[in-house]
Amino acid sequence: MCITIDLMKEEDIDGLLAVSSLSFSDSWSKASYIQELSNPVAKYFIAKTDNKVVGFAGTWIVLDEGHITNIAVHPDFRGKGIASKLLVELINYCNNHGCTAYTLEVRSGNKAARGLYEKYNFKEAGIRKGYYEDNKEDAVLMWLKE
Repeated sequence: MCITIDLMKEEDIDGLLAVSSLSFSDSWSKASYIQELSNPVAKYFIAKTDNKVVGFAGTWIVLDEGHITNIAVHPDFRGKGIASKLLVELINYCNNHGCTAYTLEVRSGNKAARGLYEKYNFKEAGIRKGYYEDNKEDAVLMWLKE
């Protein structure tokens, strides 16, 4: 399977939304992702195979820090290393644009995502109690400092 990763374009948004709705109980809206295209600090990476969006990752670059907003892979394509490819591409891009640290919040119960971040040396730095509005689940705050 050949996976390509590129920066998000407007024509990718419907495919991104399909992946997002299958991955998150509280998915961002189409308007939110369209707005991210014009947000000067936002960068989104799209993973495709056969011209179909199968995953995405987003970050906000603020000064020398990348805040990872979300990473998702279509359920039919999980376990194939796509999330790792997206994360590596995102970090490489951010490193090339002056980032030296990365932060994110991840659901405390999302063991797969936490495992991905730990694989790339992200460390737990705290808990945000009741962070997620849909079910009041805690968020684990994680950091990576290059």
